[in-house]
Amino acid sequence: MFKKVLIANRGEIALRIVRAARELGVRSVVVHSEADADSLPVLLADEAICIGPASAQQSYLNIPNILSAAIISGADAIHPGYGFLAENAQFAEMIAEHGVTFIGPTPENMRMLGDKATARRIAREAGVPVVPGTDALESVAEALAAAAQIGYPVILKASAGGGGRGMRVVHTPDGLENAVLQAKEEARAAFGNPEIYLEKYVEEPKHVEVQVLGDGKKVVHLWERDCSIQRRHQKLLEEAPSTLPQEVRRGLTGAAVKLAKHINYQSAGTLEFLVDREGNYYFIEMNTRIQVEHPVTEMITGVDLVAEQFRIAAGEGLRLKQKDIISRGHAIEARINAEDPDRNFRPSIGKVETVLWPGGTGVRVDSHLYTGYEIPSHYDSLLGKVIVWAEDRQAAIKRMQRALGEAVVDGPGLKTTIPFHKKVLDNAFFRRGAIYTNFIARRMSE
Repeated sequence: MFKKVLIANRGEIALRIVRAARELGVRSVVVHSEADADSLPVLLADEAICIGPASAQQSYLNIPNILSAAIISGADAIHPGYGFLAENAQFAEMIAEHGVTFIGPTPENMRMLGDKATARRIAREAGVPVVPGTDALESVAEALAAAAQIGYPVILKASAGGGGRGMRVVHTPDGLENAVLQAKEEARAAFGNPEIYLEKYVEEPKHVEVQVLGDGKKVVHLWERDCSIQRRHQKLLEEAPSTLPQEVRRGLTGAAVKLAKHINYQSAGTLEFLVDREGNYYFIEMNTRIQVEHPVTEMITGVDLVAEQFRIAAGEGLRLKQKDIISRGHAIEARINAEDPDRNFRPSIGKVETVLWPGGTGVRVDSHLYTGYEIPSHYDSLLGKVIVWAEDRQAAIKRMQRALGEAVVDGPGLKTTIPFHKKVLDNAFFRRGAIYTNFIARRMSE
């Protein structure tokens, strides 16, 4: 096992990794921007090093500064968390060149699946179903021809992207040319890569993802999560397992393992699928990192995914056997963001004067907040995650309602998504599992 790990991230995921490292007997070094000097992971880590000003480009994305911090601190491994440099193959290679281990997949894994168009091709090679579509588009004419063959509506996606950036749904040929140009420009601005591809738009699907762990030789799945509650392709509430029939669950998890084995996947990863109303499932992408919503999987399986990442990266291999990974009960995660749901989810920042997180049986909170913390305006709005577990889905919904009823995050002008989640949990369609990716627009537009 490593002696010291550098954590190249911030917020709740940095704190999550600090805790995992401490339980494994590994010392932690948290790098931070000037804006995060007083954040909780910085205060609780064994060491902390400032790597730049508030701007993420000058700090959390500053590879030379992060590498310098690793060398100066004597870290023998780096955990990137999610976001920032977590799926940057060049970063992983540069770390290795300096004799430091990257806690995550291999650069080859990231390159093969980090580009969505390439990932589609590899999935087809592995015999995993994908949504009908194209590889990278060369021109508007090619897009028009492909859309005519596939049939409208279609969706344009950025090959290097995520989080909804570069996505455009097009219902008729008249709107396709402008959508292609807009998607390319947005992809260029967000990811430095204008490449896009086209898929058949699956209407009212469920968004279901499968968690896998691999050590480069063996791969196991840890069941699936339903991530259909989302706004503008950003997930807001997740649950595990899904409400899909058992035969569809088995098909999904089997396809995920098949694809991960096909590329000799190493570390934690998540394969995302769309599932239509008939139970047909289609692979759409793989996230080669730990996910924000990983706690719901931990709650139903009892497996510490971050600790397993450490063990695999340290060369201990995959200890888990598929027959021993049992899905028990039901878990739900609500992402608590500093946003005002009544004002179109406008970001809300300021000083936190009161924090009261829920507790009790089956309740977990992952958050970096504390009383007096000043929420910075430079990064994403995630303040924390409330996760609950219960014997079944209905009991989990009741437990989450109770937990959110206890939660208080308050300060001058500060708004959070807690009231929004309460409305979701009280929605009759949600309660009976009738949830699809358009749930918020269709069932909660009021």
